[in-house]
Amino acid sequence: MPETVLLTGVSGFIAKHVALKLLNAGYDVRGTVRRLDRADEVRSAVAPHLTAGAGTLSFVQADLESDAGWDDAVRGVSAVVHTASPFPIAQPKDENVLIRPAVEGTERVLNAAAAAGVTRIVLTSSTVAVFDEGRHQDLQDEANWCDLDLPSTSAYAKSKTLAERKAWEIAKAKGLQLTTINPGVVLGPPLDEHYGSSMELVERIMKGKDPAMPDLGFAAVDVRDVAEMHLRALQKPETAGKRYLATAGSLTMPEMGRILKDAYPTRRIPTMTAPLILLRVMALFDAQLRAIVPNIGKHPKVSNARAVKDMGMIFTAPKAALLASADWLEKHGKVWK
Repeated sequence: MPETVLLTGVSGFIAKHVALKLLNAGYDVRGTVRRLDRADEVRSAVAPHLTAGAGTLSFVQADLESDAGWDDAVRGVSAVVHTASPFPIAQPKDENVLIRPAVEGTERVLNAAAAAGVTRIVLTSSTVAVFDEGRHQDLQDEANWCDLDLPSTSAYAKSKTLAERKAWEIAKAKGLQLTTINPGVVLGPPLDEHYGSSMELVERIMKGKDPAMPDLGFAAVDVRDVAEMHLRALQKPETAGKRYLATAGSLTMPEMGRILKDAYPTRRIPTMTAPLILLRVMALFDAQLRAIVPNIGKHPKVSNARAVKDMGMIFTAPKAALLASADWLEKHGKVWK
């Protein structure tokens, strides 16, 4: 009888790819959604890509901000893959809008799993929970943690860091076998038209919304590689107790602009680096820009050596992942002609 894996937030950009990987590996997947009317959306997204022998997909209603449904969700599963967490492209005025559901949701899911006797947990965290901006010139790895006390630390970084720390705390107290996957900015093709903030960034560049690009750098990874890491974490018990950075390398936004301009030369895609003073003025009127200004000039350098060594990962290059995102947006009419 196939193992059943609970996948939280199954309607998300990453989670749909994780669901597909698990199903094609023969697992039955029980996905949580806040509203059951999104079940057909997920089924339609994965169905064209299922292979012979794929597992079954079912759904249960559960919300990170409510206790209702979680006991039923974890009943009878062999493992939990917890991907659900809020991810905004602009930072909220009240950081607790992000922090509270991320931390309390992680607590709910892991406590429900422990109470049901489920010990194997894979958690989707983020490179922002690893990257210490105070040491941004250094190559960093899974031993590093985000410094919550820095003024430039965003609400999103705090939410992911505090949620992951809570997960490790619960895992230690209750004997859970926890693995965390910490992706950078996730690029690559969505499985449907319900995609998240990282794709919106590529869409923004493709539409030429900005006259120049901020000197902002980040670790990047293809969504299909992130999903593969979740699968391999489940398949390799020796990954329990470890964090894994999911990143193929770094990109800056000016580099992204140049890559996309080369691929789409007729588009009005910015390639120049924006002066900081211009960005500060623009940020007065643009919440998305306002969120990134504190990190201008910082180029994260993180190592994927542990994922390569322990999981045998061969990562898609950031440029290829970016172009796959752009190709999908172009083919699906999401950017202006």
